[in-house]
Amino acid sequence: MRYFVQFSYNGKAYHGWQNQPNAITVQQVLEKAFTTLLRADVSLMGAGRTDAGVHAKQMFAHFEVGEIVDREDLIYKLNSFLPEDIAVQEIFEVLPEAHARFDASERTYEYWVCQEKNPFYTDSAYYVKHPLDISKMNQAADLLLKFKDFECFSKSNTDVHTYLCEIKEASWVQKDKIVVFTITANRFLRNMVRAIVGTLLEVGTGKSTVADVKSIINSKDRSKAGYSVPAKGLYLTRIIYPDTITTKHG
Repeated sequence: MRYFVQFSYNGKAYHGWQNQPNAITVQQVLEKAFTTLLRADVSLMGAGRTDAGVHAKQMFAHFEVGEIVDREDLIYKLNSFLPEDIAVQEIFEVLPEAHARFDASERTYEYWVCQEKNPFYTDSAYYVKHPLDISKMNQAADLLLKFKDFECFSKSNTDVHTYLCEIKEASWVQKDKIVVFTITANRFLRNMVRAIVGTLLEVGTGKSTVADVKSIINSKDRSKAGYSVPAKGLYLTRIIYPDTITTKHG
């Protein structure tokens, strides 16, 4: 039977989601917990990959195993077994063909910027001391919705076949000394959000203009875009799936 698991994690201690040789990852730790408790080899397919140090407030993966009789009990045992920085919220049955990665219709990320030195945000936000022009940053963010090709924000030498993404939301909101960028799209390229944030921060500090951002996107050249901001401020916050993954239609 195929199941989805919903979970969250603080990415500080991990080299991203996906299994890698000689590095501890979230996938590795979760698979070990499932395999130990279910006494069967469990392989997880995640909704996507997050880079080293990136956090997830909501993440999904699918796996196959015999019938789970008491899902609530399994969730309790998993959370007791897992380290404090990974938590499981839900396990639910899906159709045999449901896929955690390919069936996701949209994903949302947040990036947190702290405008003052704050020990409570040292590991969870990017400290930027320079004043930021939020209005201009939002003007630049609005431009993203008018484009489809984001090669300029993609990590170099990746194996992607297309740089096309449909961005549905991109905006900055200031909450006291914390500035939060929220972006929603059907898919994201590797390092895309961190490169976008770095580019928009340069607009906010006056190093570049809103018009520059339009030129950067049209250039399709990563070297013309802004720097990649640190992973610690990035959060995967929401993944949307169609209801049909759990409903049989005749």
